[in-house]
Amino acid sequence: MGIGKEIDTLQIIKEDILEALGKKGKKVLPVAINPEIKVSRLLKFQALEELEEEGSIKTEGKLIYLTAAGLKKAEEIAKKHLVIENYFRKSRSKQEAFKAAGFLEHYVSQEVIDNFKELASLKKEGIALADFKEEQGLITDIVSETKLFERIISMGICPGSRIKILNKLPNGIIVEIENKKFALGKKISQGIKLVVL
Repeated sequence: MGIGKEIDTLQIIKEDILEALGKKGKKVLPVAINPEIKVSRLLKFQALEELEEEGSIKTEGKLIYLTAAGLKKAEEIAKKHLVIENYFRKSRSKQEAFKAAGFLEHYVSQEVIDNFKELASLKKEGIALADFKEEQGLITDIVSETKLFERIISMGICPGSRIKILNKLPNGIIVEIENKKFALGKKISQGIKLVVL
C-alpha cells in the first residue's frame, strides 16, 4: 500500500496544526501558528473546531493546546516528516527536502515510510522508469520541478511505492500502482527513479 487514504484539504490543515502545536509544546494563541498554517481564517477555524471535537486539542480561554491524543498524533506526523526529509537530503537541498517532506507526509502510508527507511540503506540512486528493464520496481525518487512533483504525488505515485510496468509505448509508459493504472508521458517517466524489488 503506497498512498494512504484519500486526503482532503481540511485533513492536511488539521495535520499541519497538530504539527505546529507539537513544535510549540505549550498553550498558545491561535495566531501563534499562523506562519505555519497559511490558509483562510475560516478554514483554520473549521480545522481547529474539528480537532477539538476529535479530542486532539483543547481551548482554555483564548489559548489552544494539544491533548495527550493530539500530542501522539503530532509526534507521529513529525517522525514521518523526518524520515522523508532525511531520505530526500541525499538528492536535494535541505530546503527542497523539507518542502518535499512537508507535502508527502500527508499522503504516504506507514508501509511507504518503512520503504523509505529501507531505501535509505541502499546506495543506488535508481534507474529512470523510461529506461527500466524489469517488470516491477520500487520508486526511489521523483525528480521534477515542485508543481509537477506535487501533482505526481497527489495522483498516488510516490517514492517508496511499488510500481508495475504494464506497457511501454512510443510516447510514454502504462504503469500500475496500488491497482490504479496510469499513462505517463516521457518527461514524467524520465523523472521517476526505480530500483529492482
